[in-house]
Amino acid sequence: MRILGIDPGIATVGFGIVDSEKNKQRLIKCGVITTPAHTSLSSRLALIYHDMCDLLDLFKPDAVAVEELFFNTNITTGIAVAHGRGVILLACQMAGVSCYEYTPLQVKQAVVGYGRAEKAQVMDMVKRICNLPAPPRPDDAADAVALALCHARSTTSLLFRRDREECSTI
Repeated sequence: MRILGIDPGIATVGFGIVDSEKNKQRLIKCGVITTPAHTSLSSRLALIYHDMCDLLDLFKPDAVAVEELFFNTNITTGIAVAHGRGVILLACQMAGVSCYEYTPLQVKQAVVGYGRAEKAQVMDMVKRICNLPAPPRPDDAADAVALALCHARSTTSLLFRRDREECSTI
């Protein structure tokens, strides 16, 4: 199974493509989609959408794992990220690719084994699981790889329900 992990954003969107077979995962590619500062929101959304379409077309994933939004203190940033996340979900829907959402806690639990793990622990486990010399950079790309790994591990769980609604935002 080929999984595209996405760490949504508006200035930077992390992506990670992982091939998963049985209990082995292999990193194919990771990186970021960036949008220029001082660009209108609509222009940034268009760039994200087109780059997502290119990623979906080029790598042809079987599933996409997207991080659910977590609003901490800056709701304005959260709203902008929600816009970016929306076009990401739209691109997946238009490409006909199943999309699954995971909270940061679920990602940490799946990758590290502890839902309250520190970022450094997640990065180290991504490096180990994918047999890499160093964690992926930048952090947004590493987070996206962690999301893909989370989905890979979740689908092998007896608790994973394939009949459930994929994206559960609404």
